[in-house]
Amino acid sequence: MERVQHTPSEPQAIRQRIRRGEIAGHTSGLAPGCVQGNVVILPQALAADFLRFCQLNPKPCPLLAVSAPGDPALPTLGADIDMRSDVPRYRVFRNGEMVEEPTDIAHLWREDLVSFILGCSYSFEWALLEDGLPLHHMSAGRNVPMYRTSIRTEPAGPFHGPLVVSMRSFRPADAIRAVQITSRFPGVHGAPVHIGLPELIGIRALAQPDWGDSVEVPADELPVFWACGVTPQAVIAEARPEFCITHAPGSMLITDLKNSQLSIL
Repeated sequence: MERVQHTPSEPQAIRQRIRRGEIAGHTSGLAPGCVQGNVVILPQALAADFLRFCQLNPKPCPLLAVSAPGDPALPTLGADIDMRSDVPRYRVFRNGEMVEEPTDIAHLWREDLVSFILGCSYSFEWALLEDGLPLHHMSAGRNVPMYRTSIRTEPAGPFHGPLVVSMRSFRPADAIRAVQITSRFPGVHGAPVHIGLPELIGIRALAQPDWGDSVEVPADELPVFWACGVTPQAVIAEARPEFCITHAPGSMLITDLKNSQLSIL
């Protein structure tokens, strides 16, 4: 009997390329229409506290999936996902210090590791583009700029630290529309947390983001700030767990979920 050859879907094909090391940078614009996720991988001893941290801070940490301890699979997000190889670039933290940025973590995998996948703003960017709103970082081929703020997250166990935000700029009328659109996606950060006057949330220079790339804000546009899934990395730097793995900012897990599935309207 002839074996049927199944052509992989676009997100599956991209994950296969990531596994082969062909993609090691940011994933903005890849697999349009598919949900991308921020990644936090922790020992099981810290998993309950981090789950509570996510529940207390749903804007920066909207939870999409949690793995079983030691299991690299996440079947609710994709039948073939392997958390040891399917993120383009990881960050490894020991006692709060980043010590390695590998493209594969098979050599670090342990039977007590739990993977948390958090919603990503790349999903609502799809909705903004669908509505005709421009995204300057995408048109420039850059990663979105991200900033540490003076806003504090709600603590849980050892986890505490500042809120991180991502920024996109719009003309005032488009900024209002962006609020309306992203409010429909609470599972991927939802509505902005701040508009204009970045100094009020502790951002001193828009041209000097803490993560991502600098993107110019035109004189007739307002900077608009959304809670960002890089927040756990700032929290880890303060909480200083013995061991933790995250994605490198902008290098997300691409899932089989459709962005439209996360809309509440």
